[in-house]
Amino acid sequence: MAHRTHDSLCSCVAGRCSTSASLVFPQYSRASTGLSVGGIRQQFSLPENIQLSLFSVDFLRNINEYLAVVDDPPLDVQFNPSGYLLLASEKGAAIMENNVKVQRQEGAKVCLMSPEQLQNKFPWINTDGVALASYGLEGEGWFDPWCLLQGLRRKIQSLGVFFCQGEVTRFSTSSSRMQTSGGKEMTLKRIHEVHVKMDHSLEYQPVECALVINAAGAWSGQVAELAGIGKGPPGTLEGTKLPVEPRKRYVYFWHCPEGPGLETPFMADTSGAYFRREGLGHNYLGGCSPTEEEEPDPGNLEVDHDFFQDKVWPHLAHRVPAFQSLKVRSAWAGYYDYNTFDQNGVVGPHPLVVNMYFATGFSGHGLQQAPAVGRAVAEMVLKGQFQTIDLSSLLFSRFYLGEKVEERNII
Repeated sequence: MAHRTHDSLCSCVAGRCSTSASLVFPQYSRASTGLSVGGIRQQFSLPENIQLSLFSVDFLRNINEYLAVVDDPPLDVQFNPSGYLLLASEKGAAIMENNVKVQRQEGAKVCLMSPEQLQNKFPWINTDGVALASYGLEGEGWFDPWCLLQGLRRKIQSLGVFFCQGEVTRFSTSSSRMQTSGGKEMTLKRIHEVHVKMDHSLEYQPVECALVINAAGAWSGQVAELAGIGKGPPGTLEGTKLPVEPRKRYVYFWHCPEGPGLETPFMADTSGAYFRREGLGHNYLGGCSPTEEEEPDPGNLEVDHDFFQDKVWPHLAHRVPAFQSLKVRSAWAGYYDYNTFDQNGVVGPHPLVVNMYFATGFSGHGLQQAPAVGRAVAEMVLKGQFQTIDLSSLLFSRFYLGEKVEERNII
């Protein structure tokens, strides 16, 4: 099992090693990458998330330096740097000001706009209920997720990486006892084999391994359980689960002849509804994350069209009056690898299953941070520590310690 971050980190690991690697994949039809809206922004509240996305936008801009393959044509991920526009109500204005201060300190180019400035810049917006806006001036927008995925895959295949499509069913492990400095006995595990059920076959293939990188996206929690993670007594490190589960999200695609034109950023409303332009033909796509009570059944990828009519369209039509006459043309659903603990990524090794590493749980911003996370995991695997961006706050141990890393800007 794998998701979008998997290709990025394998590109980084394979690029720094002389040995090949074995990867286990599901069908891409269930992976989140191709179903993403492809946004990238630095407008986060946590320095770590800002730094991750700053590197990723550099990666996209210079993608043919990172992912060039001899005799293959250059990549065009169709990066559209139209910026992000976040709107805040009176209640959220102070938080937005603090967030922008952090973003600027980390090197992001973001400005604050009053309702009057917002109206002058984007006359198609109804500023009713907007106290403040933040607008990305550089390095924000959207790109083609599928093109990035194929470029990563092409690169790592050129480096000798082997792809294997199937489902992980179990791990073979060995155990050893360790005593902490405080005198507590702990059991350490090491994975030696991954057992894989091959696609379109009854065959189960054992794969020997030196390490396992769990980048299984929405199914990362299930993969962790197969390795025994979270199976110990409650309240102990051994009993601490990886809190990542699938959450279904809808994306709607619509046409509106009178809608905003070329200078349309990726806009997130005070209500949580969002949209962006798609191409130049007055087409748009967007949606809104449901409340905890509204969370849909993740057991299928069926689309709830009533959700758009009841929860998305009213907010969009209020904010952009032209959208009162929009016509939905299609819709799809995909999965967030949702971290129920604090909605932030999990990066680095497990403290007890010593050769399982994580790159998961990004709760909707995994695609845009995948290049930087791939580099971070490669550093941890090869050097034993984060070197470029310190992601210690995103280690697994925070779940046991109860140390939440709260990100305020989740879309």
